[in-house]
Amino acid sequence: MIYYVSVNGNDRNEGSREAPFRTINRAAKIAAAGDTVRVHGGVYREWVDPQNGGYNAQNRVVYEAVAGEHPIIKGSEVVTDWERVEGSVWKKAVPNSVFGDFNPFAEELKGDWMVMPTDYAVHLGDVYLNGVSLYEAKSLSELKAAEKRLEGQYRHRFKAEYILHPEQTVYQWYAEVGEDETVLYCNFQEVDPNHALTEISVRRSCFYPCQVGVNYITVRGFEMAHAATPFSPPTADQPGMLGPHWSKGWIIENNHLHDAKCSAISLGKEISTGHNFHTRFLRKPGYQYQMEAVFLALQAGWSKEKIGSHIVRNNIIHDCGQNGIVGHMGAAFSRIEHNHIYNITKKQEFFGEEIGGIKLHAAVDVVIENNHFHHCCLGTWLDWQAQGTRVTKNIYHHNDRDLFIEVTHGPCLVDNNLFLSEYTLDDAAQGSAFVHNLIGGYIKHYMVLDRATPYHFPHSTAVAGTTVVCGGDDRIYNNIILGDYGLPSEKLMYWGSGMDGYTTKEEYVTRIREQGTHKDIGKFLSTPQPVWFGGNAYTGFAKPQRAEEDPILCTDIRHEIAERDGKWILHLAVPPAVVNASCEAVSTERLGSPRITEEPFENPDGTPVDFSKDFFCRTRKENIIPGPFASLCAGDNTFVVWED
Repeated sequence: MIYYVSVNGNDRNEGSREAPFRTINRAAKIAAAGDTVRVHGGVYREWVDPQNGGYNAQNRVVYEAVAGEHPIIKGSEVVTDWERVEGSVWKKAVPNSVFGDFNPFAEELKGDWMVMPTDYAVHLGDVYLNGVSLYEAKSLSELKAAEKRLEGQYRHRFKAEYILHPEQTVYQWYAEVGEDETVLYCNFQEVDPNHALTEISVRRSCFYPCQVGVNYITVRGFEMAHAATPFSPPTADQPGMLGPHWSKGWIIENNHLHDAKCSAISLGKEISTGHNFHTRFLRKPGYQYQMEAVFLALQAGWSKEKIGSHIVRNNIIHDCGQNGIVGHMGAAFSRIEHNHIYNITKKQEFFGEEIGGIKLHAAVDVVIENNHFHHCCLGTWLDWQAQGTRVTKNIYHHNDRDLFIEVTHGPCLVDNNLFLSEYTLDDAAQGSAFVHNLIGGYIKHYMVLDRATPYHFPHSTAVAGTTVVCGGDDRIYNNIILGDYGLPSEKLMYWGSGMDGYTTKEEYVTRIREQGTHKDIGKFLSTPQPVWFGGNAYTGFAKPQRAEEDPILCTDIRHEIAERDGKWILHLAVPPAVVNASCEAVSTERLGSPRITEEPFENPDGTPVDFSKDFFCRTRKENIIPGPFASLCAGDNTFVVWED
């Protein structure tokens, strides 16, 4: 059955092409496995709550735009008839009946690991002027008095300090929530809101089932915006503007998603395994509640048979306060590919630890491929149990940090990526492999000995054990490693000599054996794990690791990435030493297995990884060179690396 929806329809209609429904929700109540819901262009101000899912990947429920048309689902409502209070300050009294049982202007944005602000509350609500979100003022007096404020005051840089942005003119709002109405005050500066499009957020989500287990749904071709989503740490319910809500087999593709208060797409956990218990009760650390959430989820059936295996592809995601894509456990076995993700956590009206273009916990057998991350506070953050995860053929640039891998034990494979920001990586993990990347910036590498985190049996959610992160056990092969930026902190380093304190395999085995069998745990905690380096090209401040044989030393490698006519173009200048290099081929067999998990660096289906393909999927010839490209010429090289 095919159902049609149109802004000119009526929910009393039969939902045919000739007599379409008015709301997508009307179709979502009856569409079942095998059905398709086609939506005509126009603005739909509703929260779509699908009641039924499909039976399997071939027999699903499809929600899609009518070919050539542009449907928009918004979590906001238009507000008119603003009254001028004084100067550039206006007000509007909104009946609370507009919000129903969820008033985002009454809901504080808070949760585990939310850091800033501490001296006043930020709320889930937002006011949008001609599509751009305003800042919430601390008080009505600030709103009336201030013509300017510091934008992005909680910018998190180098995980050490908060740096203030330059002063800019900012439009602000402030809400007074009463029993019957919510009075909104807005400083619109020079704009008359009655001659502009002025909207306020009303709904938490745009397309998100209220119940769990609504499987095998496809959502394609929509624009979604203005959802009042809450802060989403791994210890809480994690609703997004769009998402499957602890289900299996969704396809989310070809959508334009923007201006979620916190998270655009959620592939995360649900409420029964815990909801901000640390913040609410202060009985245990958030770490402990997160550990409990993993085992509670396993008891509730977290497995490949029931949860995950989603496909998120070809979406444009931008201007969200916390994440482009978020998820704890619910993203397992999924593919996230060819998404353009930018301006995430850049408004910085609030700040917490759970941020990123993509922020995933327990990304078991997840493939993150051919995505484009830029102007994000953090590009991709893989936290806890990134086992069997592959990050491949992605582009990162103009981010505060590109990648963060934390408290995971591998195998985590990072290959054929372009890391072009000044700060490439926070590496608080072990058992990762970095192969054929262009690494433009510095890294921070450290152990985590105060938090034991789970690891799994291969290609499974079943937990095999828990342990701390000693650092190392990494493989770094055939990368181009640039050292262009100096070292602004003693905690920062470049791949290569920055890892001189770790052992070789032979050194590690010798030291462990020398300590005998009676020093059980202690000898493993006190002995640096081995690292493997080979085939890397170094320039600038980057120097080879002490045990690396035949590194490629270069006097100068230059790069620049810029947008022109809708295309992102990389200019890369390399010397003959790179072009004429002959590196050893990398294979699943050569990478071996991390010490703790003993799982090979292989595909999710257990087959070997094909490292013969480069960033563009071109085949590497016999003369294998470092970096993500199969071939280069000496001097300037120009590549179109992204096009929407």
